[in-house]
Amino acid sequence: MTPAISYITLGVDDLERAVGFYRDVLGLPTEGIIGTEFDHGAVAFFKMAGGLTFALWERDSIAHDCGVEKGTPDRTAVMLAHNVATAEEVDSIMSDLPADAVVKPARKLFWGGYGGVFSDPDGHLWEVVYNPKHGA
Repeated sequence: MTPAISYITLGVDDLERAVGFYRDVLGLPTEGIIGTEFDHGAVAFFKMAGGLTFALWERDSIAHDCGVEKGTPDRTAVMLAHNVATAEEVDSIMSDLPADAVVKPARKLFWGGYGGVFSDPDGHLWEVVYNPKHGA
């Protein structure tokens, strides 16, 4: 198997709220919510760089589709990262966020980088980081 990830799907409690955050606050392009004509089918897709697709799907629907119990969200189970080209870009992204979304303000990191952490409305953690050794 060639190591690759083609889709990342986050489970959310309120699909419309989550789509609004990713579309309106972060500026990710989407065609909006599709699949509403199917039970447990409503989902939103965001095309990302490198062929990756980012998806939002309600946690109830994921549990139903996979045949598992919906558990309690754990904010530390997954952390996504967005690398940018400069420390100034980190500051720009972080300053555009609602204040209550900022978990850890942008700052110099112990390993020499610069970054901050925010969460989406469902508590998923994102790091916005500049790595001077690798760029974006």
